[in-house]
Amino acid sequence: MELAVKTLAGKAAGNITLDDAIFGIEEIRGDILQRTVRWQLAKRQAGTHKTQTRGEVSRTTKKYIRQKGSGGARHGSRNAPIFVGGSVAHGPKVRSHAHDLPKKVRKMALAHALSSKVKADAVIVLDEAVLSAPKTKELVGQFAGLGIENALIISGTSVDENFAKAARNIPNVDVLPVAGLNVYDILRRKKLVITKEAAEGIKARFDGAKEAK
Repeated sequence: MELAVKTLAGKAAGNITLDDAIFGIEEIRGDILQRTVRWQLAKRQAGTHKTQTRGEVSRTTKKYIRQKGSGGARHGSRNAPIFVGGSVAHGPKVRSHAHDLPKKVRKMALAHALSSKVKADAVIVLDEAVLSAPKTKELVGQFAGLGIENALIISGTSVDENFAKAARNIPNVDVLPVAGLNVYDILRRKKLVITKEAAEGIKARFDGAKEAK
């Protein structure tokens, strides 16, 4: 497929041919996207949540009531889970939430995520994402001309420092190098903006995955 290439100023800069196997999938697999997003978010979870066990509660272990004759239950120390200030029964422990997801599923999900943006007419191709000075006001004006309000911008193998500094003050705009391209960030933004260099990097990434097989 062919898409028009624009400059940051909104002028035409030719066309670019994109691989249909990556950007032209017709039937988008929502289940694959959901699995991959869940896998990504699970890896991000800190897993540091923890409650105190009975042995970790700092309370006296002295038997607080006599064994018989009180008319109540026969209790020992007050650090049992049934008492206020005691431990927590079956509470969360420090653990990793990460789980495995096959590489071929992750690769498929990335292609489906990219294709979903093309199918929704939400992809903009730039010739380059480079600024001569880190001026946010200037970049906001250029984005307005391109219709960019909520977008993920993939700049290439590296991000231009001036462009990154200008864009980081703009809400709902993320800038990543092509190596950082991922399903979650593609789906969470309304538009996907890629440079010609990024398009080549995405193609190389998928070609490299084929060779790895």
